[in-house]
Amino acid sequence: MQDDPRYIKRKVTAGSLDVHPTEKALVVHYEVEASILGEGGGHVLGERKEGQKIIRVKSLSPSTDVAALAKKVVEECKLIPSSRLPQVEHLLYYLQNRKSSPKEKRTAKPRELTPFDGMELNEEAIITQVDDYIELLYEGIPEKIRGAALILQLARNPDNLEELLHNEATLGALARVLREDWKQSVELATIIIYVFFCFSSFSQFHGVVSSYKIGALCMSVVEHELKRHDVWCEELRKKILRESAPENGTLRRDQDKALKKYQGLLAKQEQLLRVSLYLLLNLAEDTRTELKMRNKNIVGLLVKVLERDDEELLVLVVSFLKKLSIFLENKNDMAEVDTVERLARLVPCEHEDLLNLTLRLLLNLSFDSGLRAKMVEVGLLPKLTALLGDENNRQVALRILYHISIDDRFKGMFVYTDCIPQLMQSLYEHSEQETEAELISILINLAANKKNAQLMCEGNGLKMLMKRALKMKDCLLMKMIRNISQHDGATKPLYIDYVGDLAAEIRAEEEEEWVLECLGTLANLTIPDLDWELVLKEYNLVPYLKDRLKPGSAEDDLILEVVIMIGTVSIDDACAAMLAKSGIIPALIELLNAQQEDDEFVCQIVYVFYQMVFHQATRDVIIKDTQAPAYLIDLMHDKNTEIRKVCDNTLDIIAEYDEEWGRKIQSEKFRFHNNQWLEMVESRQADESEPYLYENDNDTADLFYSADGITPAEGSVSPDFFNDLQQQNGDFYHTGDANDVFDQTSSSPGRPVTAYGFRPDEQPFYQYSK
Repeated sequence: MQDDPRYIKRKVTAGSLDVHPTEKALVVHYEVEASILGEGGGHVLGERKEGQKIIRVKSLSPSTDVAALAKKVVEECKLIPSSRLPQVEHLLYYLQNRKSSPKEKRTAKPRELTPFDGMELNEEAIITQVDDYIELLYEGIPEKIRGAALILQLARNPDNLEELLHNEATLGALARVLREDWKQSVELATIIIYVFFCFSSFSQFHGVVSSYKIGALCMSVVEHELKRHDVWCEELRKKILRESAPENGTLRRDQDKALKKYQGLLAKQEQLLRVSLYLLLNLAEDTRTELKMRNKNIVGLLVKVLERDDEELLVLVVSFLKKLSIFLENKNDMAEVDTVERLARLVPCEHEDLLNLTLRLLLNLSFDSGLRAKMVEVGLLPKLTALLGDENNRQVALRILYHISIDDRFKGMFVYTDCIPQLMQSLYEHSEQETEAELISILINLAANKKNAQLMCEGNGLKMLMKRALKMKDCLLMKMIRNISQHDGATKPLYIDYVGDLAAEIRAEEEEEWVLECLGTLANLTIPDLDWELVLKEYNLVPYLKDRLKPGSAEDDLILEVVIMIGTVSIDDACAAMLAKSGIIPALIELLNAQQEDDEFVCQIVYVFYQMVFHQATRDVIIKDTQAPAYLIDLMHDKNTEIRKVCDNTLDIIAEYDEEWGRKIQSEKFRFHNNQWLEMVESRQADESEPYLYENDNDTADLFYSADGITPAEGSVSPDFFNDLQQQNGDFYHTGDANDVFDQTSSSPGRPVTAYGFRPDEQPFYQYSK
């Protein structure tokens, strides 16, 4: 016979020991084993449970005696055996020296609700008298307010929530009164929703709150109150307009009285809105509940509340919107109701938490190109620039500015703010430190605009940038320098002093990423007075360039920059001859074969051929000793507009200097231009041999004179509709007004643009928080 349970045996086993991730505290893990023993000592029932104890050491400072503190911790905490004293001392030493990241900021959140004005009672609620308070809910409005306020007093103590929950009549009566009387009394509605808010603060009670349909009721309350506010505003406006004509004391007093009444109503309404929205925010922890709110236009209601001036209410609303904004559907809803315009007035503001939350919401929205455009339109660019000096909001402002700087449309607008001088100053201040990722990312983007580049080079700007980049071998900084180098005008001649420094970095021993940026910068320097022959000889660049032309010898980006570099130096007669003698042309043809599907490579290699045939010294090598003309004829009708253009210019020169190739080129052009007409004639002859297929001649005629008749059978579109080359960051062209402030310049006249280089749609350099 089994023993009756008589005794409980409890055993505690210490587990691992670690530091708290955010606080100055130690975390002790332990396991409790409880066993129920029978009268004879036999095991009847047992259970194991894991737990943890947090030992806070708030007094820990740089001057604290860690050894003494560790000894004290071990003495006072029975869960830590004395054998672990060295481990405790080590962890305390780690906590003493742990530094919080400067980018880690306290996440702003809505402040906890406190009793609103008019809710305080002189009497103290007692949990045992809750049935009496429920009885008051069946009386008139004043008694209902008193009963609900007493229950609220109890609910604000988390220890009472379980007992209130077990009293089913309490929540049922409150829910019934709220459904029936919320329109009759703002105070009553506020107090009852506050009671349910207390429950919603704990995830385990969300199901109870939802079971009484409180979330749906709060949505109705918010929508109704916003409509009431519109009515109040209209009535107040009419009253002021009606009584503003004659100026006398009586009318002035009436106006003041009406305004005071409106302000009183507004204060009570905002209390109700705040507690209702806070409850909804708590329930939105479940994404399924959040979706139901979205279907009932929660975004539209929240954006409407952004018109208010109460800062605590705005903190709550912006927090809610920030939470919603991480979903695409909610973001699209925000775009439709002018959210950015209403947020713009909050930047800047005196309330620190509100400003921080607003910026973080704008950061989430700034991933959408249309909303970025709206931010610029409403004047946020100079406001964000002004926040760069605010240490608490600098990082978020930088990230929003980075997103704005991605768009070519807006790069030019940075010229009219103080942004670039501030960013450059920050760059110089961190001369011996690693550059902030956000900071250099913005400068890389902005450098793709000609006016911005000129601003960056003012004074000794380029000298300081080049000095730091070469000293630290900073690839991102050199990428910025490379973007500046692509612009014609006053900035390009400044690079003459640094040609040797850049050429010296073009070595096989250097990292490919670093060589890529240096080589790309050199390739942009189409300066007439630059002696490229001397540069190639002095730094022995020809063998390096030839070796890197071999397919697979390096990353495609670097090989492409080598081709572009060859195109740049080939402008010089002597350089073109030197390269031709070195055997680079066959290497280019081999590369063309390997990369014939890549329009970037094809276009830039053809441009090198164009430069070669342009010079008499290398023309014969191209025409007579290589198959380059045959390749050019094959590419003459490529679907890519840029390739066709360069091919045509090259073939025109070849046709002029070589009669045999001239006849082949002319024949090919004639064949192509007449090919469609010949196919159409042949097709018509075939159709006429089968007249029974058509009922009348009109149907047949339509086949030859409609637009469909000249569309290729495979369904492809005319090459003129395509331009497959993606422009490099900043190479943005306009066909309209030449004085457009956003106008960008190409890297050099006649050179095909390239999509390689910095791509603003790559993964950002920083990790943003939502």
